[in-house]
Amino acid sequence: MQAVILAAGMGKRLKELTQNNTKCMVKVNGVTLIDRMLHQIEKQHMSRIIIVVGYEGQKLIDYIGTLDIKTPIVFIENPIYDKTNNIYSLALARDWLCKEDTILFESDLIFEDSVLEVLLKDPRDTLALVDKYESWMDGTCVKIRDDDTIDAFVPGKKFVFKEIKDYYKTVNLYKFSKHFSQAYYVPFLEAYQTALGENEYYEQVLRVITMLDDAEIRAKRLDGQRWYEIDDIQDLDIAESIFAPDEDERVHLLQKRYGGYWRYPKLLDFCYLVNPYFPPMRMKEEIRANFDTLLTQYPSGLAVNSLLAAKNFSVHQENIVVGNGAAELIKSLMSFLQGRVGFVRPTFDEYPNRYARENSVDFTPDNKDYSYTADDLMTFFDDKDIANLVVVNPDNPSGNYIPKKDLLRMIDWAGKKGIKLVIDESFVDFADEEDPTLIDQKILTDHPFLYVMKSISKSYGVPGLRLGVLASGDEEMIASMKKDIAIWNINSFAEFYMQIEEKYKSDYAAALVRIRAERARFAEELKKIGGIRVIPSQANYIMVELNQGIDAKELLKVLLVRHNILIKELTTKTNGRNYLRLAVRNEEDNDALLSALRKVLGDT
Repeated sequence: MQAVILAAGMGKRLKELTQNNTKCMVKVNGVTLIDRMLHQIEKQHMSRIIIVVGYEGQKLIDYIGTLDIKTPIVFIENPIYDKTNNIYSLALARDWLCKEDTILFESDLIFEDSVLEVLLKDPRDTLALVDKYESWMDGTCVKIRDDDTIDAFVPGKKFVFKEIKDYYKTVNLYKFSKHFSQAYYVPFLEAYQTALGENEYYEQVLRVITMLDDAEIRAKRLDGQRWYEIDDIQDLDIAESIFAPDEDERVHLLQKRYGGYWRYPKLLDFCYLVNPYFPPMRMKEEIRANFDTLLTQYPSGLAVNSLLAAKNFSVHQENIVVGNGAAELIKSLMSFLQGRVGFVRPTFDEYPNRYARENSVDFTPDNKDYSYTADDLMTFFDDKDIANLVVVNPDNPSGNYIPKKDLLRMIDWAGKKGIKLVIDESFVDFADEEDPTLIDQKILTDHPFLYVMKSISKSYGVPGLRLGVLASGDEEMIASMKKDIAIWNINSFAEFYMQIEEKYKSDYAAALVRIRAERARFAEELKKIGGIRVIPSQANYIMVELNQGIDAKELLKVLLVRHNILIKELTTKTNGRNYLRLAVRNEEDNDALLSALRKVLGDT
């Protein structure tokens, strides 16, 4: 078995990183792609390595000479790399393909050792390595049958997005038998290049071959093994977090991204909080049907979007403001507050982080569940010199819930004390209480010192739209905030969502029933796992305490590295105590986490 590496390309999308170097000399975590790949090949004891070079070819050859690779290396020069595509580079190596069985590599790949081992250990002699298509992938895809026969190669130009559920992405790692190269690939390569020229891709030849009755080549599916293709600086950034050699650093790099995890292969995110059962398919189809218009048209200004929010929440336009996520509104609201602010700790840090620490007064529940009541808050803050009080209900991360009747008592108390009361009810729809919301015109009008925040992302499962609202009877404050934030602060997709949202009220109600039931089931299953203590929650997440065997940070690392599952550990929020917050996802995802927890905690 031999290796062929295509390394002639210029890598223009990596910009200054490839200004004086070929793409495979770009470093991931301090190690060049070609260094990593050659040492992975070396472990497999292949007979030789053939490398097709082009752009900055001599520099690459000189660099490889410093890497102490024992396997014999043959270099082939592509002198017209800037006028051709990789079909020409591979054609230059065609005589070598006919000499021996070959593993074909593209040099812009990074992968763990098991990826190559999967290909080598499969007894079938001619294979295209593929992985189930995900949104981060780009380039040639294939359609395959249950028996791994390749129905079709689908180049980027022929990509049909509505068929992505049927697609597998080529990893750009292939195993060609000597016979396949002699009888099929090289003859078709020469004919194809003669007919269509040198500015094509070698996958096009495979596309033609798969049209034969017995093409010999089959698909080899990966099953969770890590790989990434590096075409631009964003790919490089993600690859550095996926392949960080230090596990603690990998966790750190992933956490500091604060989202965007669809770019991570098969990552299950139990850290960020959304409704898994809404929006319904019909609503998504309605948004898709209007995609072209929404993409190419300006959204309305803030006044119109406030009107839409007022319609959806049955309040007056003067009493509500729409934000680019609740975070935008929190920043604005906190900048208008004056005097000392009371906070419950631990809580959603966006509020206390937006206020001076010396002007903050904290209440921390004195119990292991971090539970508290309205009376606890009123008793604690009754003799404190505060002008404002922020309460997240249900609280984050504890899931503690104050029933509406008790909140109304606290609102009356705040009014008598002259305290501005901020209630964040981003998770209140998940509570087991009928009509728990405080976004009610009479409540707002009667209590103009009350400010009710709601994240649409969390309750309605549309975090990508970045939507939040703040409602209050304090029309002067609402007007000031409307002047404070940008006039076009949300996009057309978010506006359209608010435009059609009312039509799907019954679907939303059904989704809430489903998630409450799944939360109860998930909590009961968690209770069965040794080492976990479950804390009651009325939100779409559950806080748990780890009481034996492993600490929260270590469990986070193990779940991420071994099981590709991201969770939220709470040691910083709880002064070093051993707590986690686990999002409630759908049944399939929750079962995956439960299985992983049983394995990890059973091993400790």
